[in-house]
Amino acid sequence: MFKQLFYTLLVLLLALPAQAKVSVEEGYVRLLPPGTPNTAAFMTLSNEADKPVRLVAAASSAAARVELHTHLNDKGVMRMRQVAHIEVPAGGHVQLQPGGLHVMLFDVMPLSADARVPLTLTFDDGHSLSLSLPVREVAPSRGH
Repeated sequence: MFKQLFYTLLVLLLALPAQAKVSVEEGYVRLLPPGTPNTAAFMTLSNEADKPVRLVAAASSAAARVELHTHLNDKGVMRMRQVAHIEVPAGGHVQLQPGGLHVMLFDVMPLSADARVPLTLTFDDGHSLSLSLPVREVAPSRGH
């Protein structure tokens, strides 16, 4: 009986979907001028698993609304657009950066350069990551 139970449990464990091993590096929230209600979070997402995983949602108690976004070239004009998910490839990474994919925070509480912003990322395999990202002042880019 013990042997049958052991093999049944082993089969069940092997049948469970493996959760991705996603880590976050170099995460921060951009500090914007006082009175600016919206900002963005940037980071590198790395996936150590052998299957891709999708970031499908984000939330923060510091913002009224949080969305996943990208920038698209619309007839020569760069525009932000909401996306349904951000895929993190198996054994790879994706960068969320200015001018590209990012987490958009709307109606954010006032932030200072020494603040930290709570952010929860939710993935399509059901797991989530709770982060506390530093607020960073980013110098405007020069050139074009």
